[in-house]
Amino acid sequence: MDSPQDLNKILETSARWRDKQDASSQRKPEFKTPSQVTVDQVYTPENNASNSYLADQGMPGEFPYLRGVHASGYRGRLWTMRMFAGFGRPEETNARFKFLLEQGQTGLSVAFDMPTLYGYDTDDPRGAGEFGTCGVAVSSLADMETLFDGIKLDGITTSMTINSPAAIIWAMYIALAEKQGVSLDRLGGTIQNDILKEYIAQNEYIFPPDPSVRLVVDTVEFGTKHIPRWNPISISGYHIREAGSNAIQELAFTLADGFEYVRQTLDRGLKIDDFAPRLSFFFNSHNNFFEEVGKFRAARRIWARVMQDTFGAKDPKSHQLRFHAQTSGQTLTAQQPENNVVRVSFQAMAAVLGGCQSLHTNGKDEAWALPSEEAALQALRTQQIIAHETGITDTVDPLGGSYFLETMTDTMEAASHEYFQRIDDLGGVIPALETGFLQREIADASYLYQLEEDRRERITVGVNEYRTGEGTEIPLLRVDREGEKKQIESLNEVRRTRDNREVSQRLKALEQAAKGAENTMPYLVEAAKSYATLGEMMDVFRDVFGEYNPSWGY
Repeated sequence: MDSPQDLNKILETSARWRDKQDASSQRKPEFKTPSQVTVDQVYTPENNASNSYLADQGMPGEFPYLRGVHASGYRGRLWTMRMFAGFGRPEETNARFKFLLEQGQTGLSVAFDMPTLYGYDTDDPRGAGEFGTCGVAVSSLADMETLFDGIKLDGITTSMTINSPAAIIWAMYIALAEKQGVSLDRLGGTIQNDILKEYIAQNEYIFPPDPSVRLVVDTVEFGTKHIPRWNPISISGYHIREAGSNAIQELAFTLADGFEYVRQTLDRGLKIDDFAPRLSFFFNSHNNFFEEVGKFRAARRIWARVMQDTFGAKDPKSHQLRFHAQTSGQTLTAQQPENNVVRVSFQAMAAVLGGCQSLHTNGKDEAWALPSEEAALQALRTQQIIAHETGITDTVDPLGGSYFLETMTDTMEAASHEYFQRIDDLGGVIPALETGFLQREIADASYLYQLEEDRRERITVGVNEYRTGEGTEIPLLRVDREGEKKQIESLNEVRRTRDNREVSQRLKALEQAAKGAENTMPYLVEAAKSYATLGEMMDVFRDVFGEYNPSWGY
């Protein structure tokens, strides 16, 4: 550490050096990150002079976990390579799962189609035309059985990206585990289940906020008591970023959502250290390399301090923010799609240097369609090259101590706390989203980013600079339209062959639980076992909770 005398000398040298610089020789009069953080020409110890190493950075695996949640980093175990996959019928996605596992993938991640995401069965006219185009169709336990055919659930961890119907889809997965003879205490994985960010960004909400959050807390409570290795929620900044937020907003709004889930679960009567260790996060990895790495590191320190100081968590695992990362779909370009391989590589490296626990890398063709098998394999190979060929996994937090990175990390944290205060002043996350504050902040950031691109103040290679007139010729995944007919036939077969009297009884019991204060998860599991469909269970909730129509506007 520099002594006060040394720091004074550094300050004098730095001031003298800066006075000699000719700003007119620089490419731009000012350099800013997408979050509008001004980037200085050089960083020195003066930028971090107020930091205490032990209090503000510490050692990996120790509070405040800035340098990582595990002391050994990736020296002991690499991140889980969890490629997001799903399209068409369950049979088709099952084949993709097996292909990726054969190629070295180490975890499964399920993408669902739009009707499933909105809680509709495949034959519901409200989902017409959307079968299988952004993920796999799942309408009942029978589809879940096909989706994981030949895959033992206690031999793999599974992440499922679904929100409003999350409790129902999870109930189907639990029912499948029981059919496979898998003990629930051996079941591992994550259900995204982050409904607050739907109101803020992605808009795949169905019910009003209060009953929606109630269902999330039901899953947290059920998981805490019965499925100890499961993460019942993945608090997601990814979609906030894809909606147009900047990195600071992604960080602040995601953590604010996390704090709200903690408060709601505490109100249910659970103890903080009983459930907090299984809360997980999901972040975007965007283009601005150091801003992204700083964001991930700041997230860990903020979460650790708030969990300890505000919520009184004592268990170190409650302080540890564990996160999955995905490279940014928003940054992929239809123009010159081969460039996306480079973008994804740097974004993935930022996530790894930021200390992610699992990672999905996008395919180069995803600006056009769901990834082809060839593109998905290339994206997986990108992770494997980073893991085994670059050397960055050989030491923990290899960028730690960089004057620039530590300053960026501090800046991200301070800016997030400013947002926390603004959200608190509005009464909390739910009032902030109900009044449209969070949505307007994102819209303003998105507009500014696009304005910078339009003015060519921010260059996107192949889009607003370095363009070519060549057409695009890459193989694209096409969803088989005949598959929808087959899927509907399978669904009708389930309805014909199940015990419909039992289904009716299970749905009635679910309705009574939803009207009362009981945890709905046990009733959902029983309904799933009877082969009640997704749409039938969701319609019970629609009748009890109603559907949400936001009243705010710009």
